[in-house]
Amino acid sequence: MRHAPPLALLIALTTSIAAWANPHERQLANGLRVIVKEDHRAPTVAHMVWYRAGSMDETSGRTGVAHVLEHMMFKGTPTAGPGEFNRRVAAAGGRDNAFTSRDYTAYFQQVPKRNLPEMMQLEADRMRHLSLDEKEFAQEIKVVMEERRLRTEDQPQALLYEKLNAVAFQVHPYRVPIIGWMTDLQSMTVSDARAWYDDWYAPNNAYVVVVGDVDHQEVFRFAEQYYGALPARTLPVRKPQDEPQQAGIRRLTLQAPADLPVVMMAYKVPVIRHVEQDVDPYALEMLAAVLAGHDAARLNRHLVREQRLAVSAGASYDSTARGPGIFHLHGAPSSGRSRGELEAGLRAELARVREEGVSAEELARAKAQLIASQIYKLDSIFAQAMEIGQLESAGIPHTMNRRLIDKLQEVSREQVQAVARKYFGDEALTVAELDPQPVPATPRPRSPFVPRH
Repeated sequence: MRHAPPLALLIALTTSIAAWANPHERQLANGLRVIVKEDHRAPTVAHMVWYRAGSMDETSGRTGVAHVLEHMMFKGTPTAGPGEFNRRVAAAGGRDNAFTSRDYTAYFQQVPKRNLPEMMQLEADRMRHLSLDEKEFAQEIKVVMEERRLRTEDQPQALLYEKLNAVAFQVHPYRVPIIGWMTDLQSMTVSDARAWYDDWYAPNNAYVVVVGDVDHQEVFRFAEQYYGALPARTLPVRKPQDEPQQAGIRRLTLQAPADLPVVMMAYKVPVIRHVEQDVDPYALEMLAAVLAGHDAARLNRHLVREQRLAVSAGASYDSTARGPGIFHLHGAPSSGRSRGELEAGLRAELARVREEGVSAEELARAKAQLIASQIYKLDSIFAQAMEIGQLESAGIPHTMNRRLIDKLQEVSREQVQAVARKYFGDEALTVAELDPQPVPATPRPRSPFVPRH
């Protein structure tokens, strides 16, 4: 088992990382930003294209279209037919894929460095010249619907999480699942995908991240060569969709085939908007780490091992997002214990922090564990590219990544106790419970349309 290093070592590690953390940036005339980080430890490169368009930009009746378009991006262009992109990446000895989130859609290839120009050419081609064939769409929408069945409708905890978001958010588009509602997928047409592509897939709504064994000036020349000729386009106006303040506890119960009951609790909390000025998001990160950041953290120690109230218990919080933030608590009660008892146990752990605070030793361990996870991921070329892209997607400059670690290191015991007191009242809480029903003896027949990723 890997043990967390002492804080002094972490500071030394971050100092050494700063020596080779060298992102360079250039903006092309068409608005495309190109961010390059040189890392010469291996002759490989990660190339990513990020579009500032995710499920939160969708409109009612067209949910899931961001993810569907992601699938269609692999269906070819007039110069590279269906599947050609994947074949050429595989022929280069690389890997590629894509993912859609609430905040963005991103595409990546990790290949030997000599193949970077080819990857740029392929991505630039499909940024503007995608073939959206009606027959290909008709097949792919079935794949997406089967993906929804496999990953949400057949997974009771995933379905509960989807219902939780739909209740916790009344107005903000975070209430809609990334994969979309099934009725919207069933009525979606290739014209919907084409409209989404035309609206958002433009160089002035994208940024390219390149990390690896490259020279940044050479990458800028490649970017100008392949992406520079693409025209900027007028983007849709993004209108505010602010979530009204919640005024009381919300509850829901889902009955679904499952082996165990589950409790999920969602509290409305802030996320980082001003790296330097904000305090509470960093303290909330530390609170989540104190509660569930390692095997000996409070929830596992108290609720699972000591009280035997739960077979599992956890907490999670992401301080970076375009939209509003949620602090989650979740768990499954032990045999003979009720969902209500587990909810009370989770509440009690928050109350202990609120009333008694956390010890210096406890915070130091949580801090070391959390910051170590930020440091260790930089061993990966791909993780470095992901970090840059995700920060930018949330409106946080990638150049602030070191400062984010500093801010986590600066969190005090008093600040952790303060956020526990400030944000965890019933007026900001949504509770979702899974009431398990008998599991069918015969599973649902699988569709022949297997999801791509």
